[in-house]
Amino acid sequence: MTHPNNPHIPNAIELHQKSRILSIKFNDGNRFDLPCEYLRVFSKAAEVRTMTEPVVGKETVNITAIEPQGQYGIRIIFDDGHDTSIYSWDTLYQLGTNYQQNWQAYLKKIQDYGYTRQLPTATRRIKILYFAHLAQKLRLETETLELPPTVTDISTLLHLLSLRKPGAAPLFASNQLRITVNRQFAEGLTRLDDGDEVALVPNSPILPPTPDLI
Repeated sequence: MTHPNNPHIPNAIELHQKSRILSIKFNDGNRFDLPCEYLRVFSKAAEVRTMTEPVVGKETVNITAIEPQGQYGIRIIFDDGHDTSIYSWDTLYQLGTNYQQNWQAYLKKIQDYGYTRQLPTATRRIKILYFAHLAQKLRLETETLELPPTVTDISTLLHLLSLRKPGAAPLFASNQLRITVNRQFAEGLTRLDDGDEVALVPNSPILPPTPDLI
């Protein structure tokens, strides 16, 4: 039974370590994909709440463990050694609901503080394997692709691939493909790093109606 003072209870929590995302689905159907950096800088731990300066330098922080805290929340352990953050279900729900507002406020705060977030800028190359009618249509079984900065995960990769040739979009619809990264099943939010191997396998042997690709 849901406690009247805590109406938001998660029924699924999944950590995507490669993507540094904590996915939480609540009993009202809402799902939030919360970046580890976001959770870290918005920690409710006393030593964080009492800081006069913003928490910075957590662009690549990850979660190493999640520990239940009774029936009301979880303790999140980060790989930078921070292990005192306890997040109630209501806190996680509010962080999800107000993500855009909170994040924009944080970016403004660190900008005013004079800090520039350090995002990866190195060249990233991935290997893509095409299977079945996808390889047939593209006349290509494998290729090495240098990723532009805008392509950070599987969703943005599929969008890029769908735009490269006229009429290719139906081939790269996410619901038409089984996708692995480094031989592990992947989702749209799976982050792409230099040296990754991405396999695109059509769900159906039936070729979707597409024009000849040149």
